[in-house]
Amino acid sequence: MTRDEAFGMLIEMTSSASLLRHMRSVELVMAAYAEKLGEDKEVWAIAGLLHDADYEAFPDQHPAIIVEKLQALGETHIAHAIAAHYTKWNVPYISMLDKTLLACDELTGFIVACCQVRPDGIATLEPKSVIKKLKDKGFAAKVDRDEVYKGIELLGIELTEHIAFIVTVLKKNREELGL
Repeated sequence: MTRDEAFGMLIEMTSSASLLRHMRSVELVMAAYAEKLGEDKEVWAIAGLLHDADYEAFPDQHPAIIVEKLQALGETHIAHAIAAHYTKWNVPYISMLDKTLLACDELTGFIVACCQVRPDGIATLEPKSVIKKLKDKGFAAKVDRDEVYKGIELLGIELTEHIAFIVTVLKKNREELGL
């Protein structure tokens, strides 16, 4: 599957600008992690791009619809990672792709939320500010902190290092993402 094909699937099911930005943000972070870890950048980017593709159109069936479509296309590796991107779905974490998508999804969304309340957006955002906001349960209350911590545990990375990596990727793309 190419990125263009994946994007076509995405826009068939998603029109929300904020959700599209979230998926693009996760796509960029996943591509950067693939590069860092020597993995297939296109596969990892597509997993990030499509992980919530069916959320807007089929919230009660998410992620079953996009997983089904990907499996039908033979994209089983991506389908499995998307099926596993929330621990409460009890899908086993087999590959680094599975673990990295889980570790990047909630935290990337949370970091974007942190940027939105800062006068200078992401320009001066530091990991310590993100960690402080993570402790404030009233801030971005829909972000499941347990998922953030389980993700970094599975990925085997320290929280500050992971936040710094995501912030760096988002800073490089701040104009496109509106950060």
